[in-house]
Amino acid sequence: MKIRATLVMALRALRRNKLRTALTMLGIIIGVAAVIAMVAIGNGATTQVENQIAALGQNVVLVFSGSVTQGGVRAGWGNAGTLKIEDAEAILREIPDAVEVSPEVRTNAQVGAENQNWYTNVQGESPGYFEIRNWQFAEGTSFSDQDVRGATKVAVIGATVVKQIFGADDPLGQILRVKGVPFQIVGVLAAKGMSVMGQDQDDVVIMPYTSCMKRIMGVTNIRTINIEASTPDKIVPVQDEVTTLLRQRHKIQGDNDDFNIHNQEEFTQAATSTSRILTVLVVSIASVSLLVGGIGIMNIMLVSVTERTREIGIRMAVGAHGRDILLQFLIEATSLSSMGGIIGIALGIGASKLLSMFAQWPTLVSPLSVVLSFMFSACVGIFFGFYPARKAAALDPIEALRYE
Repeated sequence: MKIRATLVMALRALRRNKLRTALTMLGIIIGVAAVIAMVAIGNGATTQVENQIAALGQNVVLVFSGSVTQGGVRAGWGNAGTLKIEDAEAILREIPDAVEVSPEVRTNAQVGAENQNWYTNVQGESPGYFEIRNWQFAEGTSFSDQDVRGATKVAVIGATVVKQIFGADDPLGQILRVKGVPFQIVGVLAAKGMSVMGQDQDDVVIMPYTSCMKRIMGVTNIRTINIEASTPDKIVPVQDEVTTLLRQRHKIQGDNDDFNIHNQEEFTQAATSTSRILTVLVVSIASVSLLVGGIGIMNIMLVSVTERTREIGIRMAVGAHGRDILLQFLIEATSLSSMGGIIGIALGIGASKLLSMFAQWPTLVSPLSVVLSFMFSACVGIFFGFYPARKAAALDPIEALRYE
C-alpha cells in the first residue's frame, strides 16, 4: 500500500473522534509548550547575565587586595590593603599586553548639591577605567591624567545621581559636595542599568583615585586594580604575568598570596552556571509531561486497535499485509504526537513572548530547542505507538473477522 493512501486513511481515522484525538494530543501539547517556554526563559536569563558581565568591560582582569595575618588578626579578602599604587604602575609598565590599568578605591558617602542630597557609591579611578569598562559618556568628558597627578576636585557621575540630585537640570559644571568636599562635575555617564548582583551601576560618583584617597577616604593603599588585556586570548597570559610580578614585588614565598586575581571569563561562568542548572532542571521536569502524553497515545491506540479489530480483519481479508496495518497505526500515533508538537511549539513561543511583554522576564526562543522539541514529540509517537501497531499487525484475520 502506498504511503500517501495509508496517511489519508490514518488521518481519516483520527477525524472520526475529534474530541478523543484532541485530548490525546493535550499531553504532548502541554509538554512541548512547557519545554519551549522554559528553555526560552533560561536562555533569556543566561543572555542577560552574559550581557551584564560584558558591560563590566572587555578582556578584563581584576586584582583584589587579599588577606594577611598580623599579630594573630586575619584581615579578610579585599580588606587588607595589600595593593599599592606602585603595583598598578608596575603592571602597566612591565606587562606589554596590559593596555589599560586603573587603581581603584571605593566607599559610600553622602553627596549633595544645593538643597538635595543622596547616599551613593563613590569610586576613585584612573581615566583608563572608562575604556576598561567600555563606559560611554552621555555628556561631558572624563577627568585627565593631570587631574590624577594633582588630586584635582573633579568628578564624573552616573545617571541615577543626576536624577536624584539635579533632576532635569544640566549637572555639567555644577558643584557636587562629597562628604562636604566640593567637586566640579565634568562628565555624565551613559546609563548601564543593574549589575549581575542586582546593584544599580548608575548610582555612582567617580573621581581621580588620588582625590578619593586623599580628600575623601584618607588612605594610602588601594583595594582593586582593573586591567584590560589587549585581546581575549591574552587574558590568561596577563593574569599569569600579573601574578608573577606581584609575588616578586610583595616578596611572597610559598602559596600564601596576599592578593586575589580573577578574569572576566571566571565571573561569566560563575554567574551563568546557576541559571543553566536551573534551566536543565525545569526542562527535565517539563519533559515528564511529554512522557505522560506518550503513555496517553499508547493507551488510546490500544483502545483504537480493540475497537477496529473487525476493520483490520476485513482489510487483511482483501489483501492488506501485516506491515500495512503496522504502518497505518504508526502513522496515526506519529500524526497525533507531531500535530501536538506543532501546536505546543506555537503555544510555547506565544507564552514566552507574553512573559517577556507583561512580566518583563527576558526570554530567548532557541531554534534548536524548537527543532529538538518537535523531533522528540515525533519520536514519542513512534515509540509509544509501536506496540499497539504491532499488536494490530499481528491479529489473525479469521479471528479479527469473528470479533464482535
